[in-house]
Order: sequence, then structure tokens, then C-alpha cells
Amino acid sequence: MPISKQSKSRRRELKKKPPSIINIALGVIVVALVAVAFIQYSTISNQAGTISSLKNQIKGMNATILGLRANSTAPVVETKLTAYSISNQQLPQPPLSLSAYPIITQQQQFGKRLTNINAPLNATDLAVINNAPLSYFETAGEMFLNGSLDNYVGVGGGAQNVTSFIVNGKPSVIYMGSITCIFCGENRWAMALALSRFGKFNYLFKGYSSFGDGDLPTLYWRPMTYNNASGEIDIGNFYNSSIINFITLEDTEPITQGFDLQSLSQIQSELQQINNTPYVDAFNHILQINTFGGTPYTIWGNYVVGGADAVDFGNTTPSSTPFPLTNMTHAQVLAQLANPNDQYAWTEYAGADVYAALMCSSLNNTNAAPICSLPAIRAIETKIGVPA
Repeated sequence: MPISKQSKSRRRELKKKPPSIINIALGVIVVALVAVAFIQYSTISNQAGTISSLKNQIKGMNATILGLRANSTAPVVETKLTAYSISNQQLPQPPLSLSAYPIITQQQQFGKRLTNINAPLNATDLAVINNAPLSYFETAGEMFLNGSLDNYVGVGGGAQNVTSFIVNGKPSVIYMGSITCIFCGENRWAMALALSRFGKFNYLFKGYSSFGDGDLPTLYWRPMTYNNASGEIDIGNFYNSSIINFITLEDTEPITQGFDLQSLSQIQSELQQINNTPYVDAFNHILQINTFGGTPYTIWGNYVVGGADAVDFGNTTPSSTPFPLTNMTHAQVLAQLANPNDQYAWTEYAGADVYAALMCSSLNNTNAAPICSLPAIRAIETKIGVPA
């Protein structure tokens, strides 16, 4: 129906009249809504900026993890725990071989290797670890201190100060790892070198990280159940020392797959079935500290290191796979450690120095072990923020 002239005139008149209270109210509401929308937009923009900033921080942390020269001087964080001391306890003695997980002798290609898995090191190779000259540790320590290492070495968020875990009158090194874990794989070399300064290994075994996590040649503390589909916690080692204990908890999953880790509740249940008091209590000690975020996780006397203390996959840290270490044999790694002349070997010794410094500080006695009196170790204690 066509609109009449009168209707059009009426509309023009309505437009000329002052706005009603309702219109004013509606206008206020509109303005308020616009203001809220603007605030929300500003908040979202700020959140986006924060998210972008966090992403950049994560990128920075990833860069550090990948080995940029970022030697840590983060402060020690103290955690209050109940003192632990237990006596007259026997640490478990694992078997020297496992019939269900034999040594595999056939040569296999890099990246998918099980060649010599679970084979014990021969006397010459074992001596590379047990008898490494103190001069190597001093040189590597100086390189760490003067920033001449290309690979990352340090204590990533600072060493966390905790109550020492005393068994049979000796403080302990507690290790929680996984045979499928690439960082555990490269880190065990430095750990073994450090531990050899406070005692010796009667046996060490050849191993690898998983196919899906680098296939790195590494050391095992004992023969491992390397292809158990359901997973298992393997405990114990062949380390002897008059001044410290070495308590090892190694999660095992199929090594032909990728990195995997059982839940902490599963591990706790398995340990209770094994029923060795120091090991059950050591795992409870980890749970009480409540900072476990993945493997490797180590406690050196009074100090927790929540990850590898060095990132060492070759002479420089690669940005993509395969890692140089993937294409090395155990014999080649041991040859480099026997005669260090490159970044890879010196980084392993420097990583060992950081662990040794934490243990020396825990023992609070420069005469406890010869390494504790090295000038570089004393300086590293200061650098990483533990009492020298």
C-alpha cells in the first residue's frame, strides 16, 4: 500500500521532536556496549601480545635447549623436606644378562640399531670412564667458565636445594630416566664420567635411545628389558663407592618405537612389588620434591637437576635430525672421550664437571674426592650458585 503525503509529513515531524527518555536510554546503552566492546578488544589485543611474547620466550628457551651458548647462573631454589637417613640396607644387585633380552650381535643401520645392545664394556672401554685423567675435567671446566664451548652446558632453571638422601651413612645420587629418551642417552656419558670421580663402575653396558628418539649410542647402568611391550622399571647398577650411593630407576619401553614413559603411579606400584626399601623411598623422595617434569631427572646429594645439564649431540648442536651422534658407534664415542680434542668430547667432560660440582658442594669437603679440589670445580660451584 502506497505511503500518503500525510504519513511522510508525520515522519518528518517525529524526526524534528526532541528525543524521548527511551531513546536517550537506548543511546546510553549503545555507548556502553561500544565501550565494553572496545575494552574487550583492547584486552584481547593485550592477551594476543602476551601470547606472542610467551611464544617468543618459548622459542628462546628452545634455542637454549638446542645448545646456544647460555651457561646458567640461575639461583639455587630451596625446598624444605623431611631429613632422610636409613641404615643397614642392601641396594639391589641386578643380573649381568637377561635371557629374554639378549645381546644382539648383527650389524644394523644407523637410525635403527640394536647392535651390541646390553653388551658389557670390555676392560679397556670401561677404563675410559673409570680412569679419565683429572686434567680433562679441569680443561673442560675452564672452557665452560670462559664460554668457549659451542654446546649448552649449565643447570637449566637453577639447582634446586633439597635434603640429602642418606643410605648407610652416605649421600646419594638418584637418577630417574628412560631408555627411550634421547636426552637420557646423551646425558649418561657425562653422568658416568662424573660418578667415576667418586667411585668406580664394575660394569657398564652398551645401549641406545629409541629408534623414534634419535637412536643414540649410550651407556646402560645394567642390562635392560629393551623391548617389553608393557613397560617395566629396571633398577640397580654395578657402581661402587665408599662416599656416595648411586640409585638408578630406568623406565623401559619398546626401544624400536619412540619415547614413552609410564605414569608415576605405575612406576610406584612396580617399585612396591620389587620391595627394596631404599628404592621405594628414593622414588617417594622424588614425588615429595614434586618437580619431576620428565627424564632425565637427577638428584646429586643436596641438589636436583630437572633435565640434562648439557646438550651434546656432536661438535655443534644441530637444528634438525639426524644428530651427528646418531651416526657414531660406541667405539667412536669412547675414543673421543679417551682423547678429547673436539667440542663434543669437551662438552661431555664439562657436563660431568657441573654434576661433580653439585656433589662436591653436597659433601662439603674438598678432600672427599680429588676432583673437588680442582680450581675449575671450585669456580663452577660459585658460577652455578652452590656453596663452594
